[in-house]
Amino acid sequence: MDRIVVVGCGGSGKTVLARALAARLGRSVTHLDALYYDECWRPRPVEEFVAAQRDLVAADRWLVEGNYAATLPIRLARADTVIFLDLPAVVCLWGVLRRRWRYRGGQHTDGVYDRITWSFVRYILGYRRTMRPRVRQLIGEHAPAAKLVVATSRRQANRLR
Repeated sequence: MDRIVVVGCGGSGKTVLARALAARLGRSVTHLDALYYDECWRPRPVEEFVAAQRDLVAADRWLVEGNYAATLPIRLARADTVIFLDLPAVVCLWGVLRRRWRYRGGQHTDGVYDRITWSFVRYILGYRRTMRPRVRQLIGEHAPAAKLVVATSRRQANRLR
């Protein structure tokens, strides 16, 4: 496990899992939200976001967590391990609410701002219907030789730590 991608719905536990893996493997984790947004929570220019990911995955070892399906092929093409947290919407919503309570709507320690909008809730509710097939397709197309680990429950996800 040298080049690891962690993907899944918002609230699925990507950040928690990535932090635990990073500690266990003795490396740092890159949170895509921290790359995508600047310090004022404004999206960076697309070209800058893409370039940052290309530079990141050029390294021999890395651990990246986050979705951003439009740029997922960049990460998948170099990944040797893909961890897909495919949890039910209710579990993800509970994860978002727990995160909201923990950070009180402020910034996480990784510089990522915790915000809940109705569009984000709708995204979570529709993730398995709309995004899951797309993510699975992208994994099949861009990371066919990578080891794929899928967790469909919080218990399975916790075992990966």
